[in-house]
Amino acid sequence: MKSGIKRIVIGLTGAALLLGGLAACGTRGPGGWSEERATEMRGKMVERISDKLDLNAEQKLKLDALASEMDAQRKAFRGDSANPRDDVKTLIAGDKFDRTKAQALLEQKTAAVQQQAPKVLTALADFYDSLTPAQQQQVRERLDKRRGGWGRRGPGF
Repeated sequence: MKSGIKRIVIGLTGAALLLGGLAACGTRGPGGWSEERATEMRGKMVERISDKLDLNAEQKLKLDALASEMDAQRKAFRGDSANPRDDVKTLIAGDKFDRTKAQALLEQKTAAVQQQAPKVLTALADFYDSLTPAQQQQVRERLDKRRGGWGRRGPGF
């Protein structure tokens, strides 16, 4: 894989995981993020990237499919837990760290990522491959501008 494409794939996958982690663990008051809030944020992200890259209808559909796969990954990563922070708190609730529960939690999260990642990568590849060379260059420039990092504001779109 070419190094530029590899960086983009790694960067966008990192953004997907970051978004998933923030949506799964981030709390804004009691109960954390609602599904409505996550859907609203996803819509805003799709619109912002669509506007910045001047996407056509087909490309926008592919971006929306990528956002849907990222959302599915977020939900799989979160699992059945109502509050992921409580899961971590149970590990340190006693006088000893609960290694067995920690290992089970790690295996659950790893399995979720392994199951969903191929779908996310396929959707990412479909979206990226649908871009024109000028749009692809724009994505690369945005990544270079941020030196490959994503910072607090996401991919800079």
